[in-house]
Amino acid sequence: MKTTVQTLREAKNLTQSELAVKSGLSLRTIQRIEAGSIPKGFTLRSLAETLEIEPENLTSHTLQTDVIHRAKLINISVLTSLIIPFGNIIFPWILIYRTKELKAKELGKKILSFQLIYTFILCALMIVSPFIQKAVSIKIPLFIIFLVLLKSFNIFITFKNGSSLNQKGELYISLKNSFL
Repeated sequence: MKTTVQTLREAKNLTQSELAVKSGLSLRTIQRIEAGSIPKGFTLRSLAETLEIEPENLTSHTLQTDVIHRAKLINISVLTSLIIPFGNIIFPWILIYRTKELKAKELGKKILSFQLIYTFILCALMIVSPFIQKAVSIKIPLFIIFLVLLKSFNIFITFKNGSSLNQKGELYISLKNSFL
């Protein structure tokens, strides 16, 4: 994933060495920043001036990229429920707990809130499906139909949310208020 500095440098057709010379910074500093370090102080001002951008715009895009990356990781961790029961709650919760960025935490809590409701509905349907099956006299195991439909729905929502995070930086489907 390209950083803002790398994108702007390439747009100006500069090599890392040329950017280092123009900005008065060392080549190693440029390399560290392009690897993900966040520039501060003199380094930030010098890079911003050289790349003709406001200093706050130089770091905010990098931070926004990190936030979206973390939110996408939380979102995709939902799919662990295909292998591990309740993985769609356990792994996102761990990732949210370890996240330091407030925006990523907020997006993660919205994802987890949706997953909690989804899991509650799935469990309720698994419990009542034998009773419905017996009452309606259906020979096909009804719980399998519910399970396949709801798991497919959850996979669809996970991919739609991931796509929306890539394009707009927000979730496609989320609750208006997170109850976490």
